[in-house]
Amino acid sequence: MLGEGILKGLAETAKNFAGSFVSAERMTTVQYPEERIAPVEAARVFPFLVYDGADWEAGMRCVACQICEKECPPKCIYIEKSKDKKPDALGKPQFYPAKFDIDVSVCMSCQICVEVCPFEAIKMDNEFELATDDRFGGLLQDRKQLAKSNEYYHTIHPTEAAEVDARLAAEKTKAAADAAAKAARPPAQAATPAPAQKPAGGGE
Repeated sequence: MLGEGILKGLAETAKNFAGSFVSAERMTTVQYPEERIAPVEAARVFPFLVYDGADWEAGMRCVACQICEKECPPKCIYIEKSKDKKPDALGKPQFYPAKFDIDVSVCMSCQICVEVCPFEAIKMDNEFELATDDRFGGLLQDRKQLAKSNEYYHTIHPTEAAEVDARLAAEKTKAAADAAAKAARPPAQAATPAPAQKPAGGGE
């Protein structure tokens, strides 16, 4: 029927309006900023970089593989790889981002950067109050601004963070077991060269 969707919408509005006088559950309007609704765990706004430990620079999980930069649809991520290496969470020497910028004025919050990251280094924040009167530099966040601790990650996405920690711990345990097994393995002995054979029918 023509206009059926409009009628359904108006009926829902009327139901909430009438119900708001008798039930707090029908109070759909939030008086922001005085009142705020806690974001759901699956909320995603803009990306941030996860680091482990107390030092954001030393504990950053990102190894500057640049996959997120290449896969980002609006091309809002800019990374410069370091010239040297530092140990990662597994103790393996890795490159790190000498520069990591995200232009949040361009970011479309698609979460593709999170999905393609093989190191669990970039996640989605739920912080949305980023308005500024600086339309250029104020919306370009560098790696120090983007860096947030694993504890913060657990605060906003506890279920997801616990799964990530369990997976990283399993990988670290496996890497340690492989290293121990390799160290315990006896060194390979050099093969003894076979004696030269005399040509058939030849004399001394």
